[in-house]
Amino acid sequence: MSPGIQAPVPRRLRPALNRAAALAAGLMLALATLSALPAPAAAQTRVKDLVTFDGVRRNQLVGYGLVVGLNGTGDRLINTPFTEQSLKGMMERLGINTRGETLRTRNAAAVMVTASLPPFPRQGTTVDVTVSALGDATSLLGGTLVVTPLLGADGEAYAVAQGPLSVGGFSAGGAAATVTKGVPTTARIANGATVERELKFALNDVGAVRMALRNPDFTTAIRIADAVNGRLGAGNARVVDLSTVDVRIAGGYVGNVSRLIGEIEQLPVRPDAIARVVVDERSGTIVIGDDVRVSRVAITQGNLTVRVVETPQVSQPQPFSNGSTVVVPRTDVQVQEGNGRQFVTVGGNVSLQQLVNGLNALGVGPRDMVAILQAIKAAGALHADLEII
Repeated sequence: MSPGIQAPVPRRLRPALNRAAALAAGLMLALATLSALPAPAAAQTRVKDLVTFDGVRRNQLVGYGLVVGLNGTGDRLINTPFTEQSLKGMMERLGINTRGETLRTRNAAAVMVTASLPPFPRQGTTVDVTVSALGDATSLLGGTLVVTPLLGADGEAYAVAQGPLSVGGFSAGGAAATVTKGVPTTARIANGATVERELKFALNDVGAVRMALRNPDFTTAIRIADAVNGRLGAGNARVVDLSTVDVRIAGGYVGNVSRLIGEIEQLPVRPDAIARVVVDERSGTIVIGDDVRVSRVAITQGNLTVRVVETPQVSQPQPFSNGSTVVVPRTDVQVQEGNGRQFVTVGGNVSLQQLVNGLNALGVGPRDMVAILQAIKAAGALHADLEII
């Protein structure tokens, strides 16, 4: 049959060919539609998760107190004189004279009490507290914290803590063995402190809202300012530095700063960060950021094993001789070098997945991977901040 001449299609095959043509046309239309769709946008994060607002913060509180009711697991007063002094002072305030007396109790312990005061606390608000043994108490299980004022950085008391302790560990044992689970010398009291003094801060009186970035970065700061200006109008937000963005309070937000902050918190922003590789040499953990890039390099990794085996032998003298039995050391040193691996090419402006696949192709463990990353950085091929913790 000559080219360009088409044979007639049998009548019984025409329906099948028509269905195939329709299917092919539908497939081409679907591919064209998918190709016309925009690429998926990069992940965005709320401003609320990227910044903290000036004045909206927690404040740390600390206090010194006594825990009583312990079952013989408290401080040894002979080793912790401050516990004995605290017990005598507490009893004198309650009208019991203990001057000149020697206390022998093991049911009390001196503790440090810490808490975090939330923003804008009101009188009567309760917060959780953490209680930690200060002396040589072995366990705080079953104890009760006596009234303890909690002080701020200015020396003023802002809350008072008291209540039974909740201990997450225990310790038990005898003369020959001891079993300990968790940390029995640290405990918590849920809602154990009551706020007695309020922080004086009038949010609605401020003239501007200042945002501090949790991860300072110029690009992220500019994107946050652009998002705020797009919501409030141009000129309302400005970047002060890589960690600070100021927002001017104007219009209907004057005297209603809480609403302004609430609207800013919900704005979506795509954060940016420095390309970084974090290495924990103690555990062999490696975390590689998505923006890490490696110039094209060839890598190989050696495998040298040195094995030392000690097999001492006993040498005995002949019967009825004047010799003595001695131990003769026998040391066998074996050096084995693994099969030479071929060079593996890594890099060339690749994605994170391609970089990980290239490193995995070397067939080495996490600790050897740390040395490889350090060598790549030393060669100037790792375009990222290598942070070793």
